[in-house]
Amino acid sequence: MPSQPLESHTPMMQQYLRIKAQHPDVLLFYRMGDFYELFFDDAKKAAALLDISLTARGQSGGEKIPMAGVPYHAVEGYLAKVVAMGESAAICEQIGDPATSKGPVERQVVRIVTPGTVSDEALLTEKRDNLLAAVFGKDGRFGYATLDITSGRFLVSEPDGIDDLKAELQRTNPAELLYPEDFDTSLLGERKGLRRRPLWEFDLDTAQRTLTQQFGTRDLAGFGVQGAKRALAAAGCLLQYLKDTQRTALPHIRAIKLEAEDEAVVLDAATRRNLELTQSLAGSTDNTLFSVLDRCATPMGSRLLGRWLHRPLRSVEVIEGRLDAIDYLNQQLLDGQLRELMKQVGDLERVMARVALRSARPRDLVRVRTALAVMPELGELLSGSQGRLAALKGHCAPQPELHELLQSAIIDNPPVLIRDGGVIRPGYNSELDEYRALSKGATDFLEHIEARERQRTGINTLKVGFNRVHGYFIELTRAQSHLAPTDYQRRQTLKNTERYIIPELKEYEDKVLTSQGKALALEKQLYEALFDQLHPQLEALLRLADACAELDLLATLCERGQSLNYCRPALKAERGIRIDGGRHPVVEVVLDSPFIANPVALSDAKQMLMVTGPNMGGKSTYMRQTALITLLAHIGSPVPAESAEIGLVDRIFTRIGAADDLASGRSTFMVEMTETATILNNATERSLVLMDEIGRGTSTYDGLSLAWAVAEFLARQSRSLTLFATHYFELTALAEQLDGVDNVHLDAVEHGDTVTFMHAVQSGPASKSFGLQVALLAGVPKAVVKAARQKLAELESHTPVAAGQAPQPRQISLALNEEPAVVSRLKSLDVDALSPKEALMLLYQLKEDAGF
Repeated sequence: MPSQPLESHTPMMQQYLRIKAQHPDVLLFYRMGDFYELFFDDAKKAAALLDISLTARGQSGGEKIPMAGVPYHAVEGYLAKVVAMGESAAICEQIGDPATSKGPVERQVVRIVTPGTVSDEALLTEKRDNLLAAVFGKDGRFGYATLDITSGRFLVSEPDGIDDLKAELQRTNPAELLYPEDFDTSLLGERKGLRRRPLWEFDLDTAQRTLTQQFGTRDLAGFGVQGAKRALAAAGCLLQYLKDTQRTALPHIRAIKLEAEDEAVVLDAATRRNLELTQSLAGSTDNTLFSVLDRCATPMGSRLLGRWLHRPLRSVEVIEGRLDAIDYLNQQLLDGQLRELMKQVGDLERVMARVALRSARPRDLVRVRTALAVMPELGELLSGSQGRLAALKGHCAPQPELHELLQSAIIDNPPVLIRDGGVIRPGYNSELDEYRALSKGATDFLEHIEARERQRTGINTLKVGFNRVHGYFIELTRAQSHLAPTDYQRRQTLKNTERYIIPELKEYEDKVLTSQGKALALEKQLYEALFDQLHPQLEALLRLADACAELDLLATLCERGQSLNYCRPALKAERGIRIDGGRHPVVEVVLDSPFIANPVALSDAKQMLMVTGPNMGGKSTYMRQTALITLLAHIGSPVPAESAEIGLVDRIFTRIGAADDLASGRSTFMVEMTETATILNNATERSLVLMDEIGRGTSTYDGLSLAWAVAEFLARQSRSLTLFATHYFELTALAEQLDGVDNVHLDAVEHGDTVTFMHAVQSGPASKSFGLQVALLAGVPKAVVKAARQKLAELESHTPVAAGQAPQPRQISLALNEEPAVVSRLKSLDVDALSPKEALMLLYQLKEDAGF
């Protein structure tokens, strides 16, 4: 920003600087004619972000003022880039009349576009929710609020601790996140769209007033959120920020809901990442569970699928209702017809948000009209339905009056914008029709004038024309200009022609131009009035949009179940998971060869399966498919199996794969232990736990001891339903020593130096790991594999590697409840009574007893 006093600048630049001072943290797009211009630091930043030219205009303090600009008609594309990078922009428009303005035309900021508050179609990702979020923390607990301005969905929760907060942030993935100025931002991780807000915006009393004013209620008791004080503090800040940026009423935000933890299956951040629900480990949307299931006819159906996947439910009633609906569509062969109808509905949810914000374009209203037109047919299609389908059908009741209004008001194929008119259908308003008729009659009138003046002057090449700058004119060639009658007044001289005006033509010009201006002004008034007529029906239309999204998703899950040979899962209250012929929903789709289906059975009598087998044998796939089938059952979807009985779970935990967090100073092993600690501290007997290769990031004995202790804790203390994959074959002894633990392995067949992976689950422990064969398959030089095989033989026989080298230490005993003799002896010692010499001799003796 300039260092010069405001008065030293031109009046226009003074106006710019005053407006910019009110919006210091956003890019100010300042309207000047056909361009939006940016100045000073904004210009430099925009030039770099948007790849546009950096120029200059005028001077400040003896230096040129940096300037960059974008055409007004292309601004939406540039705004899309701005918000995609986590930045915000203030749109400053001319609101004064240039003809009557003294000095700079009056301007003001009409909206602020931020990543979490955009509603324009061009700025949004079609199949992903675009959320504004706010977080508030106190005494180690948090309040979290999210709002989707494109649907009005306003949700709050109170994560109990930083792990739950991180899980919520990963689940919702907000485009913009508001936080108090005293908040520890290291807890939020690296993300775009972070916005620091003053503490007073999180004041509870202010928040409650803001929320009740928005909903038009005396208090918040009817929403069941009055006790969630941290969440309400976050929600109040969020709503105030939304009002500040949108600068318009928000009638579609009509309720707030508290998301209770016991309503859904809890998935921590590591589990969401490892299961690759909507994003793969590589960061892509390909080869994810979402990519396999998403065949939705509407973007709002796809977004609903994403929400369902990230928040599986624990309500048997809701889940069974969804499964019954899918069965009905399947039995009546209705899914295909239903999806065809949904294609005509389109993204009604986001269209209605723009209607609520009064920013809907003419073609948005045509989409509403088209959606309303299919409701009678939808009602007939679902006429025999019951349960959930019948309830959804009820929300899709036809609205003939509203459809007729839009049919009579908007032409079939309107222009993109109302700006130039031509949107309102003829016959809708008689006054508008009169103005248009006057304008359209100009052609006949001009032809009459032209014919008359040719006859009067005798000049056959005389023409009557019009342009936007000079209006109507009579045109003669330069050579004929001396023949112009005395009542011709020269209007414009061109290279080879002269243009004239006569009083009659001037009078008609004033009349026509006035009518055109009046017609356009009236058309804009009529268009605005349509919003007034639609707003009383907002709530019903938003319910209709929600119902159509769910119908679309249910029809899609029905189709996926048929196409991919899925079955209906049986939900039960007792704990346990029994899957026959289970398959991994993603791997089976991308594999070129047939997928080997496998069973899994977990119950009170067999709550932990110790999974062993070779590298690449399929252990991780087997574990993940169990979790994914369980998750799909909890969203009410068919599952990839021959049959599946799923007892309700409260949480799904995964500790799979190796990853580090070097930015936070955490090694791979530290991340592994942190995730393990989360599981051990939170898993219950109703949880499904997947543990893969625990302890591999440290020394053999450390890792083996940790893996043994973790498995024992899960089996004895947590009593969770657990799949525990390991290469520590010593752990298979747990099955003999603990009730509820059993061994299974993934089979492989050895052929000389090669190995064939059967990917079939068999009872009992594996015989070997086939690690050397896998190394050979991976391309490790044969000489290295040969040397490794020799080393393996030496280790297995406990022979020294070279003459004179000490023998390998004996394997320590990990048998349960068996205390090593060394430990027993140390416990019985009175250390304070030992002399230095006795202590030294004892140390030598203990080392010898331990085999070192």
